[in-house]
Amino acid sequence: MSIICCLDERYRQAASVVAAGLALAVSPWPAFATQQDIDEEITVVGSQTGAQSVAGSAHFIGQEELEKFSYPDIQRIVREVPGVSIQVEDGYGLRPNISIRGVATERSGRITLLEDNVLIAPAPYSAPSAYYFPTAGRMYAFEVLKGPAAITQGPYTIGGALNMISTPIPDELQGMVMAEGGEDATYRVHAHYGGEAGNGIGFLVETHQWGSDGFQDLDNNGGDTGLRLEDYTLKLRYAPTGSRHQLDFKFQYADQDSEQSYLGLTDADFERDAYRRYGVSELDNITTEHFQYILRYRLALTDELNVSVTGYNNEHERNWFKTEGLDADGSENAQELSRTSWFNVIRAVNQGSSLGGLAPAELQGILDGTIDTAPGSIQVRSNAREYFSRGIQVNLNWTGELGPTRHNLEIGVRYHEDEEDRLQRNSSYHQENGRLILDDPGLLGNAGNRLQEAEAVSVHIYDQIEWGDWVFSPGIRYEDIDQKRTRWRDRGEQAGDRNIFRDSRNNKTEVWLPGMGVLYRISDDLTLLAGVHKGFTAPSNSPGVKEEKAINYELGLRYVSNGLHAEVIGFMSDYDNILGECTSSSGADCTVGDAFNGDAATVAGVEALLQTNLTPNRTFSTPLSFVYTYIDSEFDTDIADTDFFGDVSKGDPIPYIPEHQLRISAGIEQARWNAYVSANYVDEVCVRASCGEFERTDDTLTVDIAGHYLFNDRITLFGRMENVTGEEDILGRHPYGARPNKGRTVTGGVRISL
Repeated sequence: MSIICCLDERYRQAASVVAAGLALAVSPWPAFATQQDIDEEITVVGSQTGAQSVAGSAHFIGQEELEKFSYPDIQRIVREVPGVSIQVEDGYGLRPNISIRGVATERSGRITLLEDNVLIAPAPYSAPSAYYFPTAGRMYAFEVLKGPAAITQGPYTIGGALNMISTPIPDELQGMVMAEGGEDATYRVHAHYGGEAGNGIGFLVETHQWGSDGFQDLDNNGGDTGLRLEDYTLKLRYAPTGSRHQLDFKFQYADQDSEQSYLGLTDADFERDAYRRYGVSELDNITTEHFQYILRYRLALTDELNVSVTGYNNEHERNWFKTEGLDADGSENAQELSRTSWFNVIRAVNQGSSLGGLAPAELQGILDGTIDTAPGSIQVRSNAREYFSRGIQVNLNWTGELGPTRHNLEIGVRYHEDEEDRLQRNSSYHQENGRLILDDPGLLGNAGNRLQEAEAVSVHIYDQIEWGDWVFSPGIRYEDIDQKRTRWRDRGEQAGDRNIFRDSRNNKTEVWLPGMGVLYRISDDLTLLAGVHKGFTAPSNSPGVKEEKAINYELGLRYVSNGLHAEVIGFMSDYDNILGECTSSSGADCTVGDAFNGDAATVAGVEALLQTNLTPNRTFSTPLSFVYTYIDSEFDTDIADTDFFGDVSKGDPIPYIPEHQLRISAGIEQARWNAYVSANYVDEVCVRASCGEFERTDDTLTVDIAGHYLFNDRITLFGRMENVTGEEDILGRHPYGARPNKGRTVTGGVRISL
């Protein structure tokens, strides 16, 4: 089945030893690369200063900020950016659910995800759910773009884009080794070494290893609920001194094996033990392999004009083996499986209602493992899928003057194709003495045998025009998308045979997306910014489903002076059609892959940011950061009961979008030591538009602390405590049941500069 060449275990171990040995054997060099060393072809704004000069909303989280807490979890990192919301699922951020300005959170499928300015979701057009997410712990910086500034980074432009910047090749030979360990047998090692080796040749080798036994406790056998992750990167560069040519190559490989489940808890069980996991999920496990290849050529035609050509290929393979549902009759009818998913079982127990002829106490007994079940009564699915995402993008950049105006013009063209190949199997089990016993492995393809494909051509033109105290940023984006789904027979003696055609469907979309950002310098320190653009979300291949469109507005003030950065921005997204797409993780009673029109909706809010140093003239620094987001999101029309949205009334909230979010962080920085504290508050949210009983999360306040001690010029000791107060709150109810935040966790480590 596999189309990906897998690395033998011996070679992976050898690569790990070589990378670590190389990093430890080198002689000392200066500290690692600064933000100014980041290659401009892999960034959008490039620095915090660059983000502050954009005629629109943009944010940059650099290395200095990332090292304060050294989080491996992307969910904790992006909370530093106003307007970003998170739906917590696994507590580690392995497959995060990220929203920007109120777009749907699920699997980050409504924002544009990039690594080094290249699309990174497994299949961004045909299956955008981010079942692969880059290892956040190895990243050098993060960029978030919103509003008209996101026009260059389609196809998802309503909320915006998240660009993750991997470790750059430094100008001089140097490196770093970081090692940390903590509770739950957690460990992490990050090492890299590289630089310019002479004759215009540069290189970087890097590895990131991460593992944990998990913070949840599995019933009955007390098994592992954690993860094992290996990540390797190689970068090569040829850029002769004085030459106008530069050639870069990047190879990245990631392997993950994690004991993650879709199954959560009933509210009563959550109240008793938030970190319990039902024994019926004991077999749940996901394994993934990801390969990325990027070849980038850059030519400086003149001092003002340059062109870059980037070819990329991402290949991803996963198999998420997880319990799907309960079938009280022991049959294999697909519709029954949908009706008796664990989401419905959890809901029935919460509401004290029967399901499939089983009383609430019987359903609870099955979850507890105290009731044996009939043969074939529990369905476990092998969710095996393969993806590719590949393309070529050409960018032309010109910086120069025309009369009284100065321009920074970018023209980009991208041809892209991607694919999701789904060949899944349902197996039947029964529960006996709290353990799962296999009854029937099932036929290959009986849980899905289909291919989703997409081809897209996109063009964008974006110009930053400086004219006195004004900056105008007109832009336009064009997307031409062809999508297709083909299904083959999924049951019978020849299940899995793709010569037995079942059906197909396709969808074609063409759209023009104009926008304009404006910045006016009221003074040297204070600027007014405004923008309007047409936002877009690529539709699925479902027939009769319209693309998601919205007109987006923003207006705000930005103040930057003497170490003080403050901004307040109001925004609104006026949806012509909000889209719902059924996935396994949505927990809805719908056919996976189908999409639903949600009609008109409105998302409006305010983003506020304050960053300063309270003691600028002292021998020590006291950095302070304040981030606040207010979002009011609601449906504008009544929608008859659907399998996805439920029964929606005008004014109902859009699920999983909190009204209030607040993050405050402060620190003390001295010559040899520093200490930081952050407090993050997130309002309760509705998980369904109806927002009834058992359809809300808890509001939550999470406090983290961290400290560093500079042992000498090259060795730094550090420690971190997450969730200091030990809060145990329901942060999500999808896919199947109440899900907790990660408990109080202590970690310590060392960072060595080489």
